[in-house]
Amino acid sequence: MSNSLAEKQFAINENPWKMLLFLLLAQLMVAFVGRSIGPLGVLIGEDLSLTKSQIGMLPAALFLGQAIISVPAGFLTDLAGSRKLLVLASALMGLGFLFMTLLHDFWLVLLLIVIGGIGYGSMHPITNRGIIYWFPLKQRGTAMGIKQTGITAGSALASLILLPLSVTFGWRFVLLTACLLLLAGGFVSYHFYRDPPELEQAKGSSMNLLQFYKSMFKMFKNKALMLISFSALGLNGTQMCLNTYIVLFAYEQLKISIFLSGILLVISEISGTIGRVAWGVISDRLFEGKRVVILMIITIITALASTSAAVITSAPFWVMAPITALFGFAASGFNGIWMNLASELVPREQAGISSGISITLGSAGAIIIPPLFGLIVDKTGQFSSGWFLITGMMFIVFTLLTVLSIMNKKNNFVI
Repeated sequence: MSNSLAEKQFAINENPWKMLLFLLLAQLMVAFVGRSIGPLGVLIGEDLSLTKSQIGMLPAALFLGQAIISVPAGFLTDLAGSRKLLVLASALMGLGFLFMTLLHDFWLVLLLIVIGGIGYGSMHPITNRGIIYWFPLKQRGTAMGIKQTGITAGSALASLILLPLSVTFGWRFVLLTACLLLLAGGFVSYHFYRDPPELEQAKGSSMNLLQFYKSMFKMFKNKALMLISFSALGLNGTQMCLNTYIVLFAYEQLKISIFLSGILLVISEISGTIGRVAWGVISDRLFEGKRVVILMIITIITALASTSAAVITSAPFWVMAPITALFGFAASGFNGIWMNLASELVPREQAGISSGISITLGSAGAIIIPPLFGLIVDKTGQFSSGWFLITGMMFIVFTLLTVLSIMNKKNNFVI
């Protein structure tokens, strides 16, 4: 039997949930390194003497890389499948951040974070395409939610492991070690993961470059996809503000210890991890695959949590813990529902491009909003204005989702 036939037979015999495990591993390891920017921001800021606005530029640089690569990565995934790109994305993320730990100039650090962000952003359409092909419609919400927990779990582990270790050993050495683990994880995923048989047959025949551009511009005319993507812009920016500033907010304004401030971020990300699975299951089982109503509920909860943070000027850890948990459950839990919507609005052979375009637009929120949040805090000296900014954005997002819901009813769509 040829190697090609052997691989196809292997794929036929594979369980989709087993393949999900290796997609999850790749997503988790990329997030473990990439999302460490949030918890380590306070230490990087002290090391490089950064303002809060500059600290906000660190995750913005990560998501700038994501925005740059998401559409090309979607195109490449549609052509080549997920398997080979898993290891390439892991290598870009790991090497970008590895070299970043050796630098001391702020702008060079930002450049290396952008390069790492290219690997980070590639992982989304790569793993999304795997989910779309391996799972039927009424299992995708759950599967996508589980896969997306890799992001919040990776961020939580970065807070729980990398932050305390960095306080002791320095953020550079600790992050460099994490990069080496990421590179190893990428090779493990590549070794064990297989693309589904029907995707193997479609590789290299999906579209040429001209067809790609035609398909891409067609996506921009998809009103439902644009409404979802701009809604994700607000939610994504909110998520990154929570990840970037909750430690600083608790440590500097609420006078909670650096360790317990880091634990708040862990609580947020663990809640987000639970949320990504819970919202997917709720969407699949209680709402029969409907996603938009779930995003509307998430938006309302996020607005309530951000308003609560805005009015608190002094509070102990035990008061902030449940507020942060609710905030994370919503703001960090929305991602899987968004990824499902972005992939399901088009034929599945275009799922890579569709999710890539949506991620590009959604990434703008993570590029623009955290530095804006930090600038507002720098100018006012208080975090309240920043949290109220989040509340205002949630009103806008809710309005966009309402328009989409009305449009769906008129067109008899079930999303």
